[in-house]
Amino acid sequence: MALFVNHLTHIDVSLWCPTKGLVGCSWQVDAQLEGELGEDGMLFDFGEVKPWIKRTLDSGLDHTLLVPTQAPGVEVRECDEGLCIRTTTPYVMEVRGPTEAFTLLPWASITLERVTQHLSAQLTEQRPANVERVTLTLSDELINGAAYGYSHGLKRHSGNCQRIAHGHRSRLHIFQEQQRQPQLEQQWGAWLDNRYLLEEADIAEHSESQLTCRYEAAQGSFSITLPSERCSVLPKPTTVENIALWLADQIAKQTGTATHVYAFEGIDKGATAQASP
Repeated sequence: MALFVNHLTHIDVSLWCPTKGLVGCSWQVDAQLEGELGEDGMLFDFGEVKPWIKRTLDSGLDHTLLVPTQAPGVEVRECDEGLCIRTTTPYVMEVRGPTEAFTLLPWASITLERVTQHLSAQLTEQRPANVERVTLTLSDELINGAAYGYSHGLKRHSGNCQRIAHGHRSRLHIFQEQQRQPQLEQQWGAWLDNRYLLEEADIAEHSESQLTCRYEAAQGSFSITLPSERCSVLPKPTTVENIALWLADQIAKQTGTATHVYAFEGIDKGATAQASP
């Protein structure tokens, strides 16, 4: 007997890829629980399934940086902030922050299949007495059109969004004169893809080749150093509201046309903004 729950929750993370570098991801989570029926005729109360699994994911790898510790050029060590992650390929990066901001995985690369197996095993270990196995299915959102993955951190956020290297994979809709603009969507989606978005006030060091973002948040001290070309600097905090405003303004100036932007933050949520040249 099995119980299934589709579209149970979403996971938003960044991961380190040996070929792409820092990548923002958003995954849909479906779940299946196998076991024996209880005396009440139920395997598990639907009302308890979602909060139990979501609570486990939220307190685990969600909103963390996934680090494949066996990837080439990856070094992990303790530091005053908690952990320091350094990389050399495909580019040099250093991230510092509290231990809970990172998920260290003893793999050469992060794949959706391995993360799925890892989380399914973790939940199976913590299963209720009448459940024999928990199997998750993680999937990317099917997006017909422009999409981009980005990483960021929000120092003023009261929750885990304050972690300096978490990310999202997002749709991008751009309207001008009440018509979708697929070419502009592809152009800006490609430019933003795999970038780090940061607030101008958080820049600690900036040279032609490298940029360091640093801030204090409720969970601790955070910093990240990346190639300047991988960063986009916004004048305000990189909330999805400000991302939408910034994009609308940039695109309106670029094209000389009033622009309406729908910027998503992962799956099924986001913000909209308008700007005139």
